[in-house]
Order: sequence, then C-alpha cells, then structure tokens
Amino acid sequence: MIDRSKLSNSFEFVVTAGARARQLLAGSTPRVVVGDHKRTTVAQQEVATGVVEKIENPPKPE
Repeated sequence: MIDRSKLSNSFEFVVTAGARARQLLAGSTPRVVVGDHKRTTVAQQEVATGVVEKIENPPKPE
C-alpha cells in the first residue's frame, strides 16, 4: 500500500499514477524494482518516490 498522507496533492498523484500505469501497460520500462507487483502498483511507487513526475502542458501557440 502506498502512503499518500505525505503528498501535497492526492488528486495529482492519482492522475499522474494513472497516466504512468497506462504507459507501463503499453510497454514502457519500469523505473523501479518491479517484483511481483501489478503495473498499477509499480506506477504508484514510481510517482511516490519521485522517479516519475507530472509534466505541465506547454502553452499552445496562438
């Protein structure tokens, strides 16, 4: 179980971990030790440890 109590924004954590889980399901290489965990748990571990971070969308040209 991932402890989210120390995170500043739980919603951002969930969105970022969900996006990373989709990347892992599509074949991306995990950035943490996987062990016997599901890809969704691996994605949460990556976000919680700071290995994967949210990327802000660049401003659109007008």
